[in-house]
Amino acid sequence: MTLSDIATHRLINQHIRESSFTKPADMVAWLGAVQAQEYGLSKWAIGLRMPHLTDADIEQEFTDGKILRTHLLRPTWHFVTPADIRWLLQLTAPRVKAVNAFMYRKMELNADIFRRSHDTLVKALEGGKQLTRTQLNTELTKQGIIADGIRLSCLMMEAELDGIICSGARQGKQFTYALLDERVPPAKALHRDDALAELTKRYFSSRGPATVNDFSTWSGLPISDAKKGLDLVKSLFLQEVINNEMYHFPPANVVNADVPLTRLLPIYDEYIMGYKNRSAVLKFRALASPASNFVFDQTIIVDGQIVGTWHRVVNAKNIDLELSLFKKLNELEQSALTDSINHFSRFMNLPVAVVDR
Repeated sequence: MTLSDIATHRLINQHIRESSFTKPADMVAWLGAVQAQEYGLSKWAIGLRMPHLTDADIEQEFTDGKILRTHLLRPTWHFVTPADIRWLLQLTAPRVKAVNAFMYRKMELNADIFRRSHDTLVKALEGGKQLTRTQLNTELTKQGIIADGIRLSCLMMEAELDGIICSGARQGKQFTYALLDERVPPAKALHRDDALAELTKRYFSSRGPATVNDFSTWSGLPISDAKKGLDLVKSLFLQEVINNEMYHFPPANVVNADVPLTRLLPIYDEYIMGYKNRSAVLKFRALASPASNFVFDQTIIVDGQIVGTWHRVVNAKNIDLELSLFKKLNELEQSALTDSINHFSRFMNLPVAVVDR
């Protein structure tokens, strides 16, 4: 297997080439979690893998709580399903808290303040209420808890990591929070080894071929946990040494690859962020001008290889799309790119105009 083969397998396993899933929650569950700090583009991360869906479809799933948005794995937002949120928090929250500890000390936050903050949030949200961060800030301030700027972010993240709150429906463009216990049905706790095995299985099933270092980086877990998790599920996967690294992956699926596959990937897409070593997608990196300026932004991929970047400006009645290609596309690839742009237009339910940069 070559680096190009790795990219081909990842396109299949990440359901970028094609997918049989029909519901956003099924895709999120398959991937385990989907990085989601850029909310609008994170919805596109699901949509590009599920061509029958629109932005409005995924927004409705979010409104209904069928997919949630919270902090886990690493100190950033992720989409996660209600069925998975509790065991993922139990497994990964301690590590995230350890990473956050320095900022907590800097913000003069301690266990007593977090306890008071948690109690205030519960009282403000109980009964099915969903409130914005500004509204919750007001409630915290009433209790003498200084909660603004980074300090408020820390208080809210700690409450998410402790399983007190999770995302509610949006109010206009404003995000809200709800009590996790009111928004998510109870679930049986998993033993830590069972949770570790489950996350490891989902990672290598959906992102293989990948290395243990890739898994550690993506999950935020220490390398010792990543190795243990792999030992628990290694029998489910094939292994192969490629460029002096051991890769693990599920048995290959056969797909029709006669037509070039072109996709507009959002920033922080799992196809990029799911790995520590990204060399498998950088076949044409040297063509970037200058190559030193290459960044993992909103990328354009052709058959799994990054060939450029794209940016969009969403207007009231249309979207302006700026493309920056560092590889000349042939006729079939250009046609596939046009199809991808049309897919994005359908997803957003707005006409798209390609403009010069």
